[in-house]
This record gives sequence, C-alpha cells and structure tokens, in this order.
Amino acid sequence: MSHTSRPVKAVQRGDARRERWREHRQARRAEFVEATVRAIGKHGADVGMDDIAAEAGVSKPVLYRHFNDKSDLYVAVGEWGAELLMRRLRPLFHENGSPNQRIRRLLDAYLGTIEQYPELYRFVVQRNFADRPVHSDPVSAEKTVIANSLSRILGEYLRLLGLDSGGVEVWSHGVVGMVQASGDWWLDRQSMSRSDLTDYLAQIIWHAIDGVLRSAGLVIDPDEPLEISDQGLRVVAEAEEQEAEHG
Repeated sequence: MSHTSRPVKAVQRGDARRERWREHRQARRAEFVEATVRAIGKHGADVGMDDIAAEAGVSKPVLYRHFNDKSDLYVAVGEWGAELLMRRLRPLFHENGSPNQRIRRLLDAYLGTIEQYPELYRFVVQRNFADRPVHSDPVSAEKTVIANSLSRILGEYLRLLGLDSGGVEVWSHGVVGMVQASGDWWLDRQSMSRSDLTDYLAQIIWHAIDGVLRSAGLVIDPDEPLEISDQGLRVVAEAEEQEAEHG
C-alpha cells in the first residue's frame, strides 16, 4: 500500500502546484491588462510598452513573460473592453418596456461606454498596437455577440406578432454596424451631444422596424410597452447563457 499511496500523493501535490501557478499567471495577466487600460487612458491609443510597464510597476521583460508579444496583449485588452461593454448591455436585452425605451437604453449604454473609454476604443478598433495579425478579432467578436443578442430579441418580438423572423440576423448585423460606424464618427467629431446622437439613431432604428411591421399590415405605437412572454424571455436568457459559456 505504501508504494502506491506515495506516488498518488506526489501527483496530487504536483497537480495542486500547477493549478496554483496557473491561477497566479491568470491573475497577473489580469493585473497587467488593467494596467494597460490605465496607461491607454493616460497616454492615448498610441501607448507604448514602456508606458504600460511603468504603469504596471514592472519591466518590459516581466510583461513578456505573461504575453507572447504585443498582439497577445492587444487581444487581451480587446477582450477586457468587450466584456466591459457586454456587462452593461446584456441586462438591458432582458428589460421590458416600450420599443423606444429598449432601443434608447441600449444605444445610451453603448455610446456611454465608448464616451467613457474613447482612447481604449480607438486602441482596439485601430489595431495599431498589434505587431502581427491576431488570432482573434475582439471587435468582430463583440459585434457578433451584440448582433446575436439583438437577433434573439427581435425574433421573439416578431414571433409574438405572428410574423416571419427569417430576416432578423441580417437586420441585427446591419443595425450594429450602423451604430458602430456612427459612434466612430461621433468620437472623432464630437459635433453633437450623446443625447442628440441617441435620438437620431433611435429614430432611424425605429423607422426601419416600423417599415417592416407596416409592410405586414401592423402599426405599433413605439412608446407603448410590448412585452415578451416569460417563456420567450427564458428562451432568450438560455441562449445568452449558452453563448457566454462557449464564448
């Protein structure tokens, strides 16, 4: 018995040490990503590795122990930004209210986030920091997640109204692309308030939806609540959870 128990215990101790080391590396990566976000806020989207190392209080070689290269750090920062945005948007997809209320809440949350982190947004979108093609594109991934969430909500609404939901993915990706392009323009120009931009975009989005409904003979007041059933909300929430688990 003694000959078999010692190797098992040794393996268990080795596994525990590897797990602690893995958790330590993950924690250090997270710390360095947050330091990079702070450095971007101070130095702008053209931040350099020296600025990031100084903000993190370490040398550049220490940073490179935790990231393969600048592109690896870029992807990690992009994922941090995408997760921040989705933490703000995700609950709003499940809040009931009138169509206008729902549209404006989502727009305001998105525009509010890029207004709060303009240099981080530019850092991720412009991709100047990455020193090689990246294995994943945080911007495309984020747009896909938002569009998928929007598709599920629109699909539930159309099915609630007895309409064909076959076009929801096309519409959702189109809306997300329009909002992102408008946000890019707004950050560069700052020629209107966030409230005014929200109003304009909400008007465009609602009239697009209204056009689809009217073509089917339906006229809906955008300021009157249009609630999804509890079952519909559960379907959407389960889909969201599955996507988050596999994302």
